[in-house]
Amino acid sequence: GWFYTLHVLATALFDRPAFQNVICHGILLADDGAKLSKKLRNYTEPELIFEKQGSDALRWYFMSTNIVRGGDTRISDQAIDDVVRQVILPIWNAYSFFTLYANVEGYQASFVPNPDSADADLLDRYILAKTAALVSTVEARMDDYDLPGAATEIQSFIDALNNWYIRRSRDRFWGTADGAGADKTGLDTLYTVLVTLVQVAAPFLPMVTEQIWSGLTGNDESLPNSVHLSNWPDASRYGADEALVNAMDRLRDVASTGLRLREDQGLRVRLPLASVTIAGRDAASLAPFSDLLRDELNVKDVHVTEDIGDLATFVLRPDGKALGPRLGKDVQSVFGAARSGAWTANDDGTVDVAGHTLTPDEYDLALESPEGVVAAALRSNDAVVTLNTDLTPELEAEGIARDIVREIQSARKAEDLVVTDRIIVTVSDASDAVLAAIETHRAYIAEQVLALSVEVEAAAPSAHGATIDGEPFGFAIAVA
Repeated sequence: GWFYTLHVLATALFDRPAFQNVICHGILLADDGAKLSKKLRNYTEPELIFEKQGSDALRWYFMSTNIVRGGDTRISDQAIDDVVRQVILPIWNAYSFFTLYANVEGYQASFVPNPDSADADLLDRYILAKTAALVSTVEARMDDYDLPGAATEIQSFIDALNNWYIRRSRDRFWGTADGAGADKTGLDTLYTVLVTLVQVAAPFLPMVTEQIWSGLTGNDESLPNSVHLSNWPDASRYGADEALVNAMDRLRDVASTGLRLREDQGLRVRLPLASVTIAGRDAASLAPFSDLLRDELNVKDVHVTEDIGDLATFVLRPDGKALGPRLGKDVQSVFGAARSGAWTANDDGTVDVAGHTLTPDEYDLALESPEGVVAAALRSNDAVVTLNTDLTPELEAEGIARDIVREIQSARKAEDLVVTDRIIVTVSDASDAVLAAIETHRAYIAEQVLALSVEVEAAAPSAHGATIDGEPFGFAIAVA
């Protein structure tokens, strides 16, 4: 009732409404669903959360849940820990990655001057276009007072930045004092994206974004001293490209599906496979990105085709409980048509079957593959990813070489070497399979770990020991 009272008073006194929008929050509950109670003390004191996880984590949790949409929300220490792990640390890790390589190069990065240049790196154009979409979408969500929706957009962007752009661009930032150095355009791109990200995320994470802003822009007198004094970013400056963003995001879906297939088959990610095939709607649009997919899935060849053919079959499974009240006796004809394959999938996610249109919550699509075919469907259920899992001795040897690189890189980290240190690797304990892989791929191993030499000396001491695909591997490293 007080809503109306405020409007009546405001109209009478000032001839205008008391407010334009209002956010009604729900009830905050304990982890077991009970109401928070001072008597029961069934909650962690806010001061302890501030000390352990930080006030930003609690603030993000509140603004990203349905409690600001009027729904009830359970709170727990684990939920706040998840915010730190899934949101705050990834932002900080991206910032740390940038500062590491920019400082190695002694490079002062700046905003990308021409983000939509056709000559720009594909991944740079993607993440900048993704940044344009982030600014526009979060702005629209905030204008609608949809705080959880805005938080979801930010978290999705963080995933694309860390788990795709930075990971797939890592080699471009790998510079040495006596080499060509890091890709300066890549550093400028990452700087541009990070500055914009902290501006967009500042209302949700005011403390951590302020600290990152200071580290990024402290030497730029054209920018304000505080992120909270900066203007909201202009989406038009980043080179919007909806087609590129959609295609690359679909490629990311293909990559995650392929990696899940590898895991299900027990095929470690560093073991190269012969090929991957993407079959289904718009598969051909992914062909320009085949190099990215080849590296991401560690396969030798990428094949794309619009025809799923014999690779897999989608089976429609209507939900009788959901359809029964709506269709009555017609539900039997729907089931019959689904069993016979007489149905059509629509671009909007609905399905036409037996003269009826089913919404996504009224059916499931199952994927059936012939015996021996390793396949899985994309989330959109309009394409499948198929892996060729036949292994050859050459593929297995290359996989061992990649695992050797991984173990040596871990040893570099354990011995606190800096990223530019050149090393000498001495292998003292290894099986015949590991030794054969070293002999064949010695140059590759040396290049990846910045080694001047990779030698085998049975009598040398082993500072590090590992097991590679069941085979022993003992070695030592020394700074050259």
